[in-house]
Amino acid sequence: MATSRALGAPEAGEKAARSGPRRTLNSLLWAVLIPLAATAAGFLAQYPYGMLWAGVVLALGAAAAAAIVAGGIWNRAGAATIASVAALALALFAGPTLYELYVKQFGERVDALVADTGKRVNAKGTELAVCRLVDTSGRVQDVSEQQNCHGQFTPQQHVVLFSDPLGGLDPWVEATADPALDGVGSGITGALFGLTGAALFSAGQRRRSDQEVAVALRRRYGAPRRSGE
Repeated sequence: MATSRALGAPEAGEKAARSGPRRTLNSLLWAVLIPLAATAAGFLAQYPYGMLWAGVVLALGAAAAAAIVAGGIWNRAGAATIASVAALALALFAGPTLYELYVKQFGERVDALVADTGKRVNAKGTELAVCRLVDTSGRVQDVSEQQNCHGQFTPQQHVVLFSDPLGGLDPWVEATADPALDGVGSGITGALFGLTGAALFSAGQRRRSDQEVAVALRRRYGAPRRSGE
């Protein structure tokens, strides 16, 4: 019996050594995949023609995947909650950040003049800022809060439009041609990406089987009692 234990010890050690790198790789895979999916969902929602709903579905799918993998498979409820909530928030902040980054780095700069500013009411009854611009070609267009019109511009003010070279996204408006990004938005996006990935990686490294959870519950609360006892 002592001999069999001695033989079994190296085998258990080799199995643990093999499972260690695999577990780390698997945890890292999910820690990168789900935040990337949430980020892509946020950017996809910036496109018109109904792509908002596609982005919402993808964002909800990323949050659900975080909850299922970390909570349902790895049995880490706390990390699952953090990862799923952070994934939803990441999609919310990553969209405008990537939108701004893309059009400022690859978009065409067009000078424009603010013709008028005002408010519009959406279908839900919420008032939103809107700016009417006239570019150098004489084209008149209205830009919304999604395009960085938040009431900060005044009539007759010179502004710069960053237009998508592919024509898929609406233009982004700024007071100057400075391509620098909003530090607050990019900082929050990076923090949420890291939080989502860290929660998933931590859950993956500390994953527990259903049997381990059952043993832990039995140690804490004792063995289940039969009815009538």
